Amino acid sequence: MLSDWLRALHEQAVLAVVILGPNPFGARDERDVVAVHPPGLGVAARALAASSDYGSGWRDTDAPLVAWQSIARPEPVPGDWRSQWVAHGFHGLVRVEFPLPADRAFECFLFSPRELAGRAEAAALVWSTMSVWPLVRRALATARSTLSPRERECLVLAFQGLTARESAGRLQCAERTVNFHLANAMGKLKVDSKLAAIQRACWLGVM
Repeated sequence: MLSDWLRALHEQAVLAVVILGPNPFGARDERDVVAVHPPGLGVAARALAASSDYGSGWRDTDAPLVAWQSIARPEPVPGDWRSQWVAHGFHGLVRVEFPLPADRAFECFLFSPRELAGRAEAAALVWSTMSVWPLVRRALATARSTLSPRERECLVLAFQGLTARESAGRLQCAERTVNFHLANAMGKLKVDSKLAAIQRACWLGVM
């Protein structure tokens, strides 16, 4: 389905996709490139991630979750991320944000070699992105997370408010087994509480 989505975007003159996500172990405004297509645009994608454009600063202003613009007008400043994308032949951009807990978000950027014709064309791209996002997030989580299925399952139950004993009943295992998996998850996520582990798991897209 992901290949079908990229093919459909290509038919709509979107030739590049970048997905940024929060660095689960970094500061509030640190973003990672979690996906880029085609892969040869990695340097330009990292320049976008390192910039202060969009990201937490954008959210602080109560800005919309969707934005579209021409990145070629006005002429971009040499050396910034826009100039790199323009140098690759891209002029139009649509950004869709998928909020996460604690003021983090995934951001999906769609790049076109031409300026978008108008709001209706941008809206069609946004709709396409939102429709496929659950599948995209699942694929990203699989690629980024080191949590085992059982560790994730225990975190999900904790997120739902279940105690370790209640989770054990749900999973038909011993309470110490649940605590073992939770401890492993906290270790992998480099935190010392279930709440912090749940939060970071969300930032990775696994919940």
